[in-house]
Amino acid sequence: MSQPGYLIAQINVKDYPQYIDEYGLPVFALGSKNGAEFLVATPEAKTLEGEWSGNWTVVIRFPTAESALTFYNSAEYAPLREARMNKLSNGGNLVIAEGFDSSVIRQ
Repeated sequence: MSQPGYLIAQINVKDYPQYIDEYGLPVFALGSKNGAEFLVATPEAKTLEGEWSGNWTVVIRFPTAESALTFYNSAEYAPLREARMNKLSNGGNLVIAEGFDSSVIRQ
């Protein structure tokens, strides 16, 4: 059985209202249409260890890691990604990770 895929991002948002209007709301609609579940979207991440770059944290669950990557590389998402990277933020970090299969430790 395939594990869910998680898109995890730390973004350095320039202007929250503009970011939400021009990126957040359209991405929510597009992601929801593509099976995404938005688990975290907040400026309130609390750093307990190390350094956390970014003033906006996002965790999105997709049916699989492959579907998360397909979404990221889609033609529909491309203009939104471009706006996020080059207009609405001062960069950030974004990863896709496969969910943990706990059956591997049950023996």
